[in-house]
Amino acid sequence: MFPLRDDNPTLQKSVITFLIVCINIVVWVFVQGLGTEPALIQSVYSYGLIPGELLQTMKPGTSVRISPTLIYIIEENPNWFSLLSHMFLHGGWFHIIGNMWFLTVFGDNVEDSMGQVRFIIFYLLCGLIAASIQILFNPSSPVPMVGASGAISGIMGAYMILYPKAPVHLLIFFGFFIERVIVPAYFMMAYWFVLQLIGALPSTGAQDGGVAFWAHVGGFIAGVILIPIFKKNDRVEAQKRLYLRRMSGF
Repeated sequence: MFPLRDDNPTLQKSVITFLIVCINIVVWVFVQGLGTEPALIQSVYSYGLIPGELLQTMKPGTSVRISPTLIYIIEENPNWFSLLSHMFLHGGWFHIIGNMWFLTVFGDNVEDSMGQVRFIIFYLLCGLIAASIQILFNPSSPVPMVGASGAISGIMGAYMILYPKAPVHLLIFFGFFIERVIVPAYFMMAYWFVLQLIGALPSTGAQDGGVAFWAHVGGFIAGVILIPIFKKNDRVEAQKRLYLRRMSGF
């Protein structure tokens, strides 16, 4: 399932959501070289989150073969900045386009529910919790974790709690056939979460690369738990009134 858009108006412009998208694009262009080598792999290993290095579960000086011609050496001093920097890196075009699209579709309403400053804190906190859960289940992995999907998973969890019945327009792919459907947000979010959980269970303790499913699970749960703390009830009520007016045609 791929979300096209939601029928859920906002009270004001989503400045922070737009800013986060812009930062990710700037990093992709100027730090990661639009996914070209050697910029991509250098950025991933310089600023990505490597659990085995961060927790020192891998011995410093250990050689990790990246490719037939490249080797990464586990450093003695963990790069704690990677807990933040990894959220603004991506591994490929599909990775960044997918993440930024999901952020654009669902981030504006969540930002609207709490205001700009709270949204920044909420976004980063969900990303940190998501990374921590991924590290917990894969503490010795030498593979860098990159991507905004942990923080965006938190946004999706918050969206499900705030707007469970908001209509979400989806593209459903059945091989070569594509169907467009409209489902309530809770259905799309719950289905997505179950898929992440199914993907996460076999990856526990894995040392190879792939999708950071546990980060998605952790981020989503973090969003569900944190949204009652971060939301502003008056803004949520104003959103509901605006939604009802739009649906009624007034």
